[in-house]
Amino acid sequence: MKVTLVQMNSINDKAANLASAKALIEQAVAQEKPDWICLPECFDFIGGTRAEKMEAAEDLPGGPAYTLCQNLAREHRMFIHAGSILEKIPGDERIHNTSVAFNREGQEVARYRKIHMFDITAPDGAKYHESAAFKPGADVVTYDCEGVTVGCAICYDLRFSYLFQALAEKGADMIALPSAFTLVTGKDHWEVLCRARAIEVQAYICAPAQTGAHKAGHETRFTYGNSLIADPWGHVVAKASEGPGLVSTHIDIERIRKIRSMIPVSKHRVKLST
Repeated sequence: MKVTLVQMNSINDKAANLASAKALIEQAVAQEKPDWICLPECFDFIGGTRAEKMEAAEDLPGGPAYTLCQNLAREHRMFIHAGSILEKIPGDERIHNTSVAFNREGQEVARYRKIHMFDITAPDGAKYHESAAFKPGADVVTYDCEGVTVGCAICYDLRFSYLFQALAEKGADMIALPSAFTLVTGKDHWEVLCRARAIEVQAYICAPAQTGAHKAGHETRFTYGNSLIADPWGHVVAKASEGPGLVSTHIDIERIRKIRSMIPVSKHRVKLST
């Protein structure tokens, strides 16, 4: 199975972001001919004010970002993992940060709402309070992609190994990790964490990321980029350069099986007493 990650520099302009996503997906179709393609976190809208986020959010199913990915999946006969879309919650002042996956017929096959909220103060002093605008999800989500079980996670989820273990227990061969890692944390933690999760769960980690600058209120914030694919041995087998673009590789099911048979960690897990 050939997979392609889309690296974007989304901003607080939904129409521009969707046009960019469409162009990059069509470039991928022409150049890479993938079976499965994944967009980054908040590909439809990032930054802006809280009010602008609410305005950009969609009622799912439906809405411009959802419909774009659904139509492109059907038109080009491929799976599209719509990194994450801002999803409205009826009767709530917050929104969900939601991945939606479509099969080759454009049918929705999975919906995952980001569980872990990015409420931190970065080393450069920038404060992030994701839970002020976003409501966390609670469900561990996988789906079948023609024999490959895909697990769902988003960005900050990467720091919580128990989620990845839960995905492994549900049979994940590959985990989609659409992200918008900050520049400050990304340069120190991004690759090492992606590789660690791949090694721990013996699965491919497919991590498309946001790159470059965007406005968040009166601040300019920077994302790290470096979209990558790590194999079940922890090797980075494909990695993006700077700026928007594409990165592709093939998922090798036999390699997953071989590594799991050499070091059968799933059989060696011990339930600890507390």
